[in-house]
Amino acid sequence: MFTGIVEGLGKIVKIVPLAKGRRFFILVPFDISDTKLGDSIAVNGACLTVTTLEGDVFSVDVSPETLKRTTLGSFLVGEKVNLERALRVGDRLGGHLVTGHVDGVGQVIDRREQGDFIFYKIEVPRELSRYLVEKGSIAVDGISLTVNQVKDNVVELAIIPHTAKLTTIGFRKPGDTVNIEVDIIGKYVERLLKPYSQGTVTQEFLKLHGFDLDG
Repeated sequence: MFTGIVEGLGKIVKIVPLAKGRRFFILVPFDISDTKLGDSIAVNGACLTVTTLEGDVFSVDVSPETLKRTTLGSFLVGEKVNLERALRVGDRLGGHLVTGHVDGVGQVIDRREQGDFIFYKIEVPRELSRYLVEKGSIAVDGISLTVNQVKDNVVELAIIPHTAKLTTIGFRKPGDTVNIEVDIIGKYVERLLKPYSQGTVTQEFLKLHGFDLDG
């Protein structure tokens, strides 16, 4: 589990082909001396497992499924990536609950600078639009962001200077693709309500669920 608060920008320094997958070696700009093999690190929002550690470089193995369903398949040596280590019990939850399980790939369709702020419009897969809520949360490349506006399957986001400087969102441009994870709470609510979304509400249904219709 993560918070969407990026710890720093890593750099892909080496890519090794695996059987249908790839191994990425990533240079880290912060202290990872307490990181262990098997720990989870979110790379552009995708939860990956640390497979090797050497100084300030770690590696992760990426499966064909992850390469297909995220932007990681397009990574090149030299690319900068958002990094966040897994949330520890007792840590502050500064962003929102992020699982590191990417729901789909979105595309930047507009970038507009206004003073020190950057405003983006990002088109997300249409099947995810039902989870988009104005002033709700969304993770873009692992960054916890607040949705300013929603129109169909397009979200507008306002990026503050601090976030633009410390994450990849600062240099995204129209046409770029980004990993999208919608708010997990919305998915759980949908799942819980799904049994009641079909059919009509009858007196028998209401009585079964504790409504007193006789008195």
